[in-house]
Amino acid sequence: MPNDNPLLAPSTLPYGLPDYSAILPEHYLPAFEQAFAAHAAEVSAITRVRSMPTFENTLVPLEESGRLLGDVARTFYTVSSADATDEIQEIEEKLAPLMSAHQDSIQLDSALYWRIKTIHDQLDQLDLAPEQRYLVERHYTEMSHAGAGLDDDAKKSLTELNQRLSTLTTQFEKNLLADTNDLAVVFDDAAELDGLSEGELSAAAQAAADRGLDGKWVVTLTLFTGHPYLSSLTDRESRARLLTASRSRGSRGNEHDNRATLLEIVRLRAERAALLGYDSHAAYITSDETAGSPAAVHDLLRQLAVPAARNARREQEKLQAIIDAGSAPFPLEAHDWAFYTEKVRAAEYDLDRSALRPWFEAERVLQDGVFRAATDLYGITFTERGDLGGYHPDTRVFEVHNADGSALGLYILDLYTRDTKRGGAWMNSIVLQSRLRGTQPIVVNNLNVPKPAEGRPTLLSLDEVTTLFHEFGHALHGLFATVTYPHFAGTNVYRDFVEFPSQVNEMWIYWPEILASYARHIDTDQPLPAEIIEKLHASEAFNQGFATSEYLAAAWLDQAWHSLSVDAASPDLDVAAFEAGALADIGLDNPVVPTRYSSTYFAHVFSGGYSAGYYSYIWSEVLDADTVEWFRENGGLRRENGDRFRGRLLGVGGSKDPLEAYRDFRGRDAEIQPLLERRGLAG
Repeated sequence: MPNDNPLLAPSTLPYGLPDYSAILPEHYLPAFEQAFAAHAAEVSAITRVRSMPTFENTLVPLEESGRLLGDVARTFYTVSSADATDEIQEIEEKLAPLMSAHQDSIQLDSALYWRIKTIHDQLDQLDLAPEQRYLVERHYTEMSHAGAGLDDDAKKSLTELNQRLSTLTTQFEKNLLADTNDLAVVFDDAAELDGLSEGELSAAAQAAADRGLDGKWVVTLTLFTGHPYLSSLTDRESRARLLTASRSRGSRGNEHDNRATLLEIVRLRAERAALLGYDSHAAYITSDETAGSPAAVHDLLRQLAVPAARNARREQEKLQAIIDAGSAPFPLEAHDWAFYTEKVRAAEYDLDRSALRPWFEAERVLQDGVFRAATDLYGITFTERGDLGGYHPDTRVFEVHNADGSALGLYILDLYTRDTKRGGAWMNSIVLQSRLRGTQPIVVNNLNVPKPAEGRPTLLSLDEVTTLFHEFGHALHGLFATVTYPHFAGTNVYRDFVEFPSQVNEMWIYWPEILASYARHIDTDQPLPAEIIEKLHASEAFNQGFATSEYLAAAWLDQAWHSLSVDAASPDLDVAAFEAGALADIGLDNPVVPTRYSSTYFAHVFSGGYSAGYYSYIWSEVLDADTVEWFRENGGLRRENGDRFRGRLLGVGGSKDPLEAYRDFRGRDAEIQPLLERRGLAG
């Protein structure tokens, strides 16, 4: 074991924070090699035990195993998603099949599976605590689901499929990042960006300067189809250029084209599902989620699609009416929607959301909004640790303490966009909490806010404020989960439950004392005027036909691809034609309401962890909307409410069936009516 590799020795920093300043790219692969070998040896020691399997001689050492690999992997993947230099991307490509092969060697280990199955078969005769019992159930279910019960020939085929899929999904993400950077839109004249704020223009000028394009302006693309600037750009051609660039990612016939890659992913996922005994990848995935089956997902999506499409058409008519009333009418197109939506909003609610940025200065939103809501609700406090560094100069590290002063963990914020960061926003863990291992959590939030020039304030849009509160909800889940076994730590819950805590945390954005605390004008320190707040509340269901339709279209597209059987998943499919057919099938084929993600840049499902699971957001929102009702019925932002939510839901991590945990918190199952009313779909 090399003495000079910082990844192969325990970190000496607080909470086990990796010393990123000492870690070089060349350290990663050797560290993974050592970690793979160590983990394999640990599992082999379990399976070589001659005595009959027990919880203590099988499950406990299994939970202790793989610690080095977990530490190295979380350290690396934090960097590969947020600062993926060419060197890091090359490492990730080499690592993908190696990681897949190693994971399969553990999950498909026949001797280990026999030991766990033996314990599972006698579960009712064992005197186990609830978390221990659930640990046995989950390991048995997950190994069975992974294919541990297959014969050796089938396991060999499965391992080959998994390795190829890991390579393809890594390639998909690499292609998308490269094409997103290549397609950033360059503007020669500031007049083309009329409508943007001074801060937005500054960010565009800085992005151009970073690319050596002094005197120009560059607008980088977001992960989703639309772009925040579409609502304020007055030049129609500029809007069209921006949306056209976004929608063409991964489908231009160049070296970054993702069509062949995604078709092979779809085919191999279908093949793997058939090998495991399922009709489709969607059936395979949902069988171990709270949904249970694709049919349950499809029922919900179809139930919502009809009123959502109807509402979107009504919204479209209003937008067209405004255009027709102008001096030079034209048919509404997709790149016009956001711009004219703001005109309708201004006409109906006298509200210009783009003018709200001066009230949403990023530091104040963080300290007096996001952090304060958590302090008021849960009693936790945040102290910035300038002495601790992250993996990039833009990262900021905060130490988190409980109300009694005890240490809880570290929170790292990485706010700004850069060419080496993948699109979107996310939370991940660097260290997992576990009583067994004696570890406390380190969680990271990543956003993609354009960085203004030096000395300029960072002013957020309302959507970016929402994203920050949302991702911090995930962070709280990662910080609060208090479990014995690392298998249940943090956000290790069912995929279609994981968005629930983050969605609930969005409710504090408009909570009166929180909003009054953080929404203060950057120049005057005046709070957001009461009449604007009233208009924001009045317009909450505004444009929800569009918002719900674009989301449902993406969720349905995900289901359509992953409901294909092996025979139907042909490499000759026309990607654009398949999309059109799928959207027509559910009635969401309105050309002026494009799907939130088209297939060639749908990172959630083709390079992330949401394959056949993008429905999770709306599935979780049923629980979220019902929970918001509970908070309102019980006095809202009160410590008693926070303690109940933390103790019965966030704090259990994955150590309990999530719907059982929800019933424990709410006293009943969730009802869908609050969601329908929130999105304007009731009736």
